[in-house]
Amino acid sequence: MLSWIILVVAAAAGLYAIVIYNRLVGTRQMTHEAWSGIDVQLKRRSDLIPNLVDVVKGYAGHERQLLQQVTELRGAARALPSEDVARRAEAEGALSIALGRLIALAESYPDLKASGNFLELQQELSRLESEIQMARRYYNGSVRNLNTLVESFPSNLVAGLFGFVQRQFFEISDAADRAVPRVALEQARPER
Repeated sequence: MLSWIILVVAAAAGLYAIVIYNRLVGTRQMTHEAWSGIDVQLKRRSDLIPNLVDVVKGYAGHERQLLQQVTELRGAARALPSEDVARRAEAEGALSIALGRLIALAESYPDLKASGNFLELQQELSRLESEIQMARRYYNGSVRNLNTLVESFPSNLVAGLFGFVQRQFFEISDAADRAVPRVALEQARPER
């Protein structure tokens, strides 16, 4: 009778371990999917930058230093491996600051500010920044769920046994969040 009880307890523990393992796998896959969403949005923003730089260059060509900095930061961010979340977040934060300064530059150039191409690119950039923020929230929520499972008992036992590790959050520094000016999307009004 005692051997049956031990066998039932062992079977229940084994089934529970399988459930925990499957939950860890599902949460890890959700985290990979969420990171892929951020990566896609960052690539879309990166692809938009040359067009934005070209339009600004046409109106404010003597702002070479800022234009060159945006281009260099874009290249640096793209060169980092996708898996290096911390360095990627740092590089993307620096790029966000430079892009904010580039958009703010339009205030000094009324012709640029009124340019249809610039307004389109500005709207697209604003939309992409919102999508990046939504993707970042989704990713960070997925990371939180995975990290909670990896750290919590008894799932930490299964996680340790099968090599599940914590992931890093995609955090942009407070300085980057504060440094990016709000983009005012004004539609050009026809003169009467």
